[in-house]
Amino acid sequence: MPETGTTAVLALVPEADVLLEVAASVDARVVRAGVPAHVALLYPWIPAARLGDEGLERLSGVLSPTGPVTVDLTRTERADGFVGVPVPGLGPLATALRAAYPRQVPYGGRFGPDPRAHLTVALGAEPGVAEAIERRAARRLPITAQVARLHVVELTSAGWRPVAHIPLTGRAPRPSS
Repeated sequence: MPETGTTAVLALVPEADVLLEVAASVDARVVRAGVPAHVALLYPWIPAARLGDEGLERLSGVLSPTGPVTVDLTRTERADGFVGVPVPGLGPLATALRAAYPRQVPYGGRFGPDPRAHLTVALGAEPGVAEAIERRAARRLPITAQVARLHVVELTSAGWRPVAHIPLTGRAPRPSS
């Protein structure tokens, strides 16, 4: 379980909330209540206590030049109680972000230094439940979405809370005066 003060950089994909609803209809325990459909580009990121405006400005400098990204969710994948949807359109952005923060190892290194970008549909599902969720979620695909901003969130004792959003403008941010 992550500690309070843990942060993450996320791409929210509200068009894919339907996939989480499908999973919850099969077994609500495999979906994080109150957490929308998203792709974690870097989790954990900088601890909230060390973040500050300077950290957010640096993040904006890394991400803003990218511009909006169209993502196509076309297939599901399943392994060991996990059901997800690969999101290759966000792979280059995740890789750039992880290269800019090499000391922040995604998922604590459990999936290697640069895991594929994905949207988690279910986690910790029993095999039969995971199979049913994957089958039902696949019927809801394809989904196409536009990601025009990224979100920094922090884990608090009451759950995840938004800290900032970074628009993907396609332009480098202007230096502050």
